Amino acid sequence: MAKYRVRINPRENCISDMVCVSICPDVFEMNPDDNKTQIVEKFRSPPENIAEGIISEDLRECAEQAAAACPVQIIFVEPAE
Repeated sequence: MAKYRVRINPRENCISDMVCVSICPDVFEMNPDDNKTQIVEKFRSPPENIAEGIISEDLRECAEQAAAACPVQIIFVEPAE
């Protein structure tokens, strides 16, 4: 099954409107400390990087929809190598 890398870059540009979380809560969540989006812990890669993760094919479509809806266009979904 294909894998995809999801990046929030630059994460500090997040405006906390939560559209990504509402579209794709399996992949995105809000960080309670700075109220900006982050990757859900089980998908983070490397684990300590809250702004990058690897997801499976079944989550690709919702992650891409979240990326397209992001008002500041900081979410990227691309094939993982």
